[in-house]
Amino acid sequence: MSRDRFRVALCTLSFSCLFAQALVAQKGQPTPQTLGAPATDLPQEPAPLLTQPLYLRSTLVDYGKSRELLPNPFGPYKARQYVRARNDGGLSLANMQRDGKIYLSLSDAITLALENNYDIAIARINLDIADTDILRARAGSSLRGVSTGLVTNTLGGTTSTITGGGGPGGTSSASGGGGTGANGLVLSTNGSGPTPEAMDPILTGNMQYEAAVSPQSNLLFSGGASTVATNTGTFNFGYQQGFSTGTLLGVTYNNSRVTTNNAFTTFSPNITATTRITATQHLLQGFGRGINRRLIVQAENNRQITDSSFRQQVLYTVNQVENLYWALVSAYEDTQDKAAALEQSAQLAAETRRQVDIGTMAGIEIVNADSSAASDKQALVASQSNLQYQQLVMKQALVRNLRDRSLAKIPIVPTDRVSLEPVQEEEMPTDDLVGQVIKNNPQIEQAVLNMKNNQITIKAEKNALLPVVDLVAFYGGSALAGAQSVNALNFGTGAPYAPGTFPPVSYGTAFGNLFNNSAPDKGVGVNVTINLRNRTAQADQSRSQMEYQQSEMRLDQLYTQLETQATNAQYALTNDRAQVAAAQAAKEYAQQSLHSEQRKYELGTSTPANVQQQRRNLAIAANSLLSATAAYARDRAALLQLSGKTLDLYGFDVQASAAGVIPHPVTVPGVTAAPVAAPVPPR
Repeated sequence: MSRDRFRVALCTLSFSCLFAQALVAQKGQPTPQTLGAPATDLPQEPAPLLTQPLYLRSTLVDYGKSRELLPNPFGPYKARQYVRARNDGGLSLANMQRDGKIYLSLSDAITLALENNYDIAIARINLDIADTDILRARAGSSLRGVSTGLVTNTLGGTTSTITGGGGPGGTSSASGGGGTGANGLVLSTNGSGPTPEAMDPILTGNMQYEAAVSPQSNLLFSGGASTVATNTGTFNFGYQQGFSTGTLLGVTYNNSRVTTNNAFTTFSPNITATTRITATQHLLQGFGRGINRRLIVQAENNRQITDSSFRQQVLYTVNQVENLYWALVSAYEDTQDKAAALEQSAQLAAETRRQVDIGTMAGIEIVNADSSAASDKQALVASQSNLQYQQLVMKQALVRNLRDRSLAKIPIVPTDRVSLEPVQEEEMPTDDLVGQVIKNNPQIEQAVLNMKNNQITIKAEKNALLPVVDLVAFYGGSALAGAQSVNALNFGTGAPYAPGTFPPVSYGTAFGNLFNNSAPDKGVGVNVTINLRNRTAQADQSRSQMEYQQSEMRLDQLYTQLETQATNAQYALTNDRAQVAAAQAAKEYAQQSLHSEQRKYELGTSTPANVQQQRRNLAIAANSLLSATAAYARDRAALLQLSGKTLDLYGFDVQASAAGVIPHPVTVPGVTAAPVAAPVPPR
């Protein structure tokens, strides 16, 4: 064996060993723990339910699909005008007016929010943004990311619910970015690793004409001409496309047509054609469909995370609207109570003044009665201001445009009151409730999908540790065509060649010669790039493992938090019910005490001060009942939101919310009509 052949064999053996070691290292890496299970040996948690239907649509356009060349070859190069979902013909506050007031039920409030609330509308567009990342990934491009945090710009109605989204970024936790994430997580390696080849085919072309006249300093090399005129036409074309196997295919087809008066040129015009097909295959880093299609899988996971985040947004905003509604009910009832108290104190002041005038009561009682009436008037003014604010806050949650000042000034009359009928979740065994929360809460779904993305990143970073070893093979050919130049000089005789000495060659013949192996250009080789210290890849690979551990601990933390929140929410609802009963009994006692004191006053055995004191006691008891009832309503809605049952219980699907058009008003259980309320106008 020759020395050169021995060297080639030795290099081949070395690369084979390196490749085998890399594959063993890849297969021998420990795998992450099962998704959805805690890190410790605890009982298996129930698997989360994925948001259904998958891939919610806000419009009829799927932005994850490209415009193809057929039937419209110009389609891929035309801009798309995004038209967001907009409801202009559904339920609105404007058509709920009667006698200068808006009569609003809780069902109508939630329906209006699902159609018009800006927080939901902003989150709705994220669905389409996530689709654009799928389209980019299918082309082999990197992901831009999508916000998956809750949008919490609606005033009022805030709760203590955890608001972190499942993916990087999010309005409520962190603005989008590669190095930041929700709930203390670092997500900087998400989507990193070997860059896939561009899988969209690329066609290039270069067509050029050049006319040049060059003065010659050596007449010998120009055939005796003092200037040489050369006209060159270039017609070059190329094609390139990457594939998910880690293969890059390139095709070039080059042509040039040259005419010249140079006597040394045999052909004029001289047509030269060359072609080459080059295939490059990654053998280590960037090898395989799993590595090169990982961004597509991650984009699809992110799309599911966005679906889940939108469902979480709907649950959160519906809960906000419910809190706003019960705050409005409390403010409305408080205003009614304050108005009745002022009317009674005014009557008592008038009666006291009459008693003083006839001499049956001391004059100081007038001062006391007037002072009480003034205090009641101030309390009514404060209550009315609060009611107006609650009405305005409710409107900003339900209306797209409040610049119509006439609508902003119309008062809202809430027509529903909370019923104390227990919901299923209130009486459910705690363990069953916790299982339902873990199964239905969108945060668990998002955390599990995010961990799937982390697993993909871990595999990509392991692959990025490997050297770059690319196998390159190419095949091509060259051909010549043209006609004999009239200036071609025979240096043997010193005279021009006779016409026909060099038979003309057609371009068709030359094109055929490119592929008949008459003038082949072929070869094979290996390109190697080895980072001897490889510190960047080592750091990223270690970082990806750390980020996965963070995500895993975040999931375990979510299990603990949701279990605690579910237990606390159930206890809170039980305590709220008892508080309402106690407040109701206290109010009834205060009413009876006031009635008794008024009877004593009418019989002359009591004073206006005693009556006013009993009235204050009744006002305090009424406020306590309003607060207790509102707390019960809020906590019941929060429990339904936590368990993820709001959508099913209220009778609307998340796809209708994504589209922004609710076919029929939702049905809210656990509410009753107000004891005294004007009839609700027809829709």
